[in-house]
Amino acid sequence: MKILHTSDWHLGHTLYNYDRTEEQQDMLKQMVDIVVEQKPDVFLLCGDVYHTSQPSASVQTMLANALVRIHDAHPQMAIIMTAGNHDSGSKHEIFRIPWQALKVYAIGQIEKEDFDKHIIFIPGKGYVIAIPYAYERNIPEGFFKQLLDRVAQLNTEGLPVVMTAHTTVKGCDFTGHDQATDLTVGGIDSFEIEKFGDGFDYLALGHIHREQFVHTGKHNVRYCGTPLPVSFDEQFPHSVSIVEIGKHGDTPQVEKIEIVNPKPLVTLPTEGLATWDGAKELLSKYPNDIPAYIRLNVQIEDFLPAEAFAEAASLTVGKQCRLCHINTKRQSVSRSETRVMTVQEFQEVDPIEIAIRYAESQGITFDDDMEKMFKEVMRMVNDDERNDK
Repeated sequence: MKILHTSDWHLGHTLYNYDRTEEQQDMLKQMVDIVVEQKPDVFLLCGDVYHTSQPSASVQTMLANALVRIHDAHPQMAIIMTAGNHDSGSKHEIFRIPWQALKVYAIGQIEKEDFDKHIIFIPGKGYVIAIPYAYERNIPEGFFKQLLDRVAQLNTEGLPVVMTAHTTVKGCDFTGHDQATDLTVGGIDSFEIEKFGDGFDYLALGHIHREQFVHTGKHNVRYCGTPLPVSFDEQFPHSVSIVEIGKHGDTPQVEKIEIVNPKPLVTLPTEGLATWDGAKELLSKYPNDIPAYIRLNVQIEDFLPAEAFAEAASLTVGKQCRLCHINTKRQSVSRSETRVMTVQEFQEVDPIEIAIRYAESQGITFDDDMEKMFKEVMRMVNDDERNDK
């Protein structure tokens, strides 16, 4: 079985209020071209299809048109699209039945009664167990094992077995994600790989934006990564994965195909920090004919002048690049120092750091018990936000 593994398209994402439709359309065209060249048996889109649970009509149209073109590029191919934590699971399934006419299987929610909904048979090629994102407490006890056991009963020919999931797997490299820890990435708590059980030949993961294998000793658990960067911190190549599995029990063979971004996200300087004058000089020297989004990393002693962004943006006039953000870092800041923070600084500091600073300003020691309570409250807040989607 040959698989194109992709995830985290985040259609509708804007970057500092810049519309990214042109890049997203270009990425979708590259997907079609890859399908034409590779002719996979299965096209796996493993969650976070959209950037928000309420995508605009134009963004939904962009996805629908893309799926039709992807189908037409290789009509024999099955397209399996699961919901991620950014998607609305219920809306994901509205057109589930009509989509099947084009061999598109949209799986948005876990079915607790009819497990066979999650098992998609690819005649003569293999089985795909399609699992969308769900809160761990909403996953039935023994869910993965029951699905794998069911496929084991059906798989009398020894065909490859693939499982999908959209989650944080413990031990993954979450480089590029904001406010991420070993316990939680993007609001999703880490999942022990053992909970997925045994019996799959390849676990196709979504959610983490950096492509990687999760080390299990079997070389068969993989994040394909996002095809387009969502933040400036994703300073790594973006791609899709072509996966081939001969028969059940074989080690998957994986090839990466890079996705070219017509408007890359560029940080100046590329390493470290520059003075304000140095950053402006780098921006002024950036080539006029190269489209890009620009972030400046600037070291300051106090504050930038109020007109700093407008001054820097004026240096891009006549260029194809667009200034998005000035990321400032002070040379040294004492944690106990009491001062007014800018809105930008407040947004960039981890919430627990704000709590620690406030406690210290009141002469209170932020001990381990307070830290545990604070993290539990944050976990409850994140759960409430996800339940509202």
